[in-house]
Amino acid sequence: MFDNVFDFLTFLSENHSIFIILSIILGLLIGSFLNVVIHRLPKMMQQEWENNCMELQGKSPSVQTKYNLATPRSCCPHCGHQISAAENIPVISYIFLKGRCKECKKPISLRYPLIELTTGVLLGAISWDFGFTTLTIAAWIFTIAMIALTFIDFDTQLLPDDITLPLLWIGLLFNLDNGFTDIHSAILGAVAGYLILWSIYWLFKIITGKEGMGYGDFKLLAAIGAWFGWQLIPAVILLSSIIGTAVGVTLIIAAKRGRNVPMPFGPYLALGGIAALFWGSQLSHIYLLS
Repeated sequence: MFDNVFDFLTFLSENHSIFIILSIILGLLIGSFLNVVIHRLPKMMQQEWENNCMELQGKSPSVQTKYNLATPRSCCPHCGHQISAAENIPVISYIFLKGRCKECKKPISLRYPLIELTTGVLLGAISWDFGFTTLTIAAWIFTIAMIALTFIDFDTQLLPDDITLPLLWIGLLFNLDNGFTDIHSAILGAVAGYLILWSIYWLFKIITGKEGMGYGDFKLLAAIGAWFGWQLIPAVILLSSIIGTAVGVTLIIAAKRGRNVPMPFGPYLALGGIAALFWGSQLSHIYLLS
């Protein structure tokens, strides 16, 4: 049907609906991989920290087995059953397995298909909004990183440098050619994003003697600023604060969560970043002209 890659790309550019459908399918597949990243990356970081500590003490690493995003194969956390390719089809396998392990019949977390669906829907929405352009690919990268960071922070209250720092540099590089904003706004956005939360952190610590957030939050907001410019930093902070406060109050009232229990801020920054991606111009227009 297609003689070469160029013909296929031309076909996608001329058939917007098919491009969106393929984007959703790609998002489902990437979402399946993100489940692995979200689960394994913090464990890989922990393993690296422990091994570095052992080496500093002149001892052999405590963990010798190879553990990364590819090895070992995914398995059931209850019985150790290795997941086959047929059991790893995004969303579909979960439905056919009725949300349970094929071997031990223990329930599989609903979060796995939800992450797959979220990634698929968001990548499809990006393709619908931006069309067949380089902006779409860049927006995919940004959104995939936001999803991974959101769930890692929920699980561990960590925002890995392995994601936040490359994301910052990719945003700056992409804006060299006026991607989502001009390079001057991007650089100022990265600086402002970091320094604003850094200042709030130290102000809060001086007043209360406690740490209100982690350095990963500074880096994440810096990355968002690098992608969309300094103009959207206030909107992202405002949206993140409103959503975070609403969720926190709901958890305290409905789930009887203690007020002193730490709550990650990264997921709400990520939601603010995704809002900036889709509605950045509207958001900046509202408060810059108000």
